Amino acid sequence: MAKKVALLQGNQACAAGAIYAGAKFFAGYPITPSTEVAEELSIELPKVGGSFIQMEDEIAAMAAVIGGSLTGAKSITATSGPGVSLKQELIGYACIAEVPCVIINVMRGGPSTGMPTGPGQSDVMQAMWGTHGDHAAIALVPSTVQEIFTETVRAFNLAEKYRMPVQVLFDEIVGHMRERIEFPEPGELEVIDRAPVTVSPAEYKPYDATKGQVPPLAAFGSGYKFHVTGLNKAADGFPTTKAEYVDAEERRQINKVKDNADDIVKFEEYLTEDADVVIWAYGSTARSARYAVNELRKEGKKVGLFRPLTIWPFPEKRTAELAKQCKGIVVAEMNLGQMVYEVERVAKGNCVVVHEGRVDGEPINPGQIMAKVKEVL
Repeated sequence: MAKKVALLQGNQACAAGAIYAGAKFFAGYPITPSTEVAEELSIELPKVGGSFIQMEDEIAAMAAVIGGSLTGAKSITATSGPGVSLKQELIGYACIAEVPCVIINVMRGGPSTGMPTGPGQSDVMQAMWGTHGDHAAIALVPSTVQEIFTETVRAFNLAEKYRMPVQVLFDEIVGHMRERIEFPEPGELEVIDRAPVTVSPAEYKPYDATKGQVPPLAAFGSGYKFHVTGLNKAADGFPTTKAEYVDAEERRQINKVKDNADDIVKFEEYLTEDADVVIWAYGSTARSARYAVNELRKEGKKVGLFRPLTIWPFPEKRTAELAKQCKGIVVAEMNLGQMVYEVERVAKGNCVVVHEGRVDGEPINPGQIMAKVKEVL
């Protein structure tokens, strides 16, 4: 049987991916260029027994998403850079309280209000370091409308599997672009649900490290009563200042991502096997980069593309290997220098690392990338 296909905007595909993943709650506030995600889910969630609520601001939206998740509902919010800035305190709360949820950031120019209708890729460091304190982060960066669907599903899977917030970042170009999308059949894509609690309510401890790096999370209203706080805490969820408990909690939360990086990190390579220069690009910029690779190959230049789909945790193992293999890496991104510093860090001087950036509201075109590659060659 032929699969269902449609011509969808990226933001619409994000909403469809959330429904496929089993989302049951959305809270958000309209903001360009992400508003269509909210519009679609306001229509689609009630059809599957879910709930949609427009909150008074982005701060309240993030709080509502945390509350929705704690009741057992897969929960999502969507915004853009300024909205993520407002959400940061509560993103930190979701990190330390280990509350699974998905945060969509359709990136635009900045800082502050910036250019609401133009694309940007300047929120990638914010996704890791925006909130304060030591914490782990998972952030995904799809490049196509189809990938927005599948990576939204994967974001819910990772959120539930590792009990933490997961961000999906795609720029305005991909969010508003319309492309053919093929809908997977039910069960074709893996959908991970919350791990069940196997002890009685009397025995349950929400942060019991003896249950592993990711203690099972019971749902409020299911007969399990437990304490949730933004403070450091003991296994029972109640605050503690005991050094050994605080240290163990912080390290466990970071290690659950660090130790499972191979499961979380995802990337695509194109003609890197013999590449003298590798273009390192993500989101819509990777589309220009792929075109540039093809054109440069026609000229006899050995150029390849490394395209991360997971940007946090950073794909350092493979990036480091490429740095030892090639003469240079060109990092192309719509900012004045963010991921390039991570590439430089893991390259450790094994190759030349250069940056091609743009912040005028226009996409990086293949010609710009080709010119920068030729500087390296």
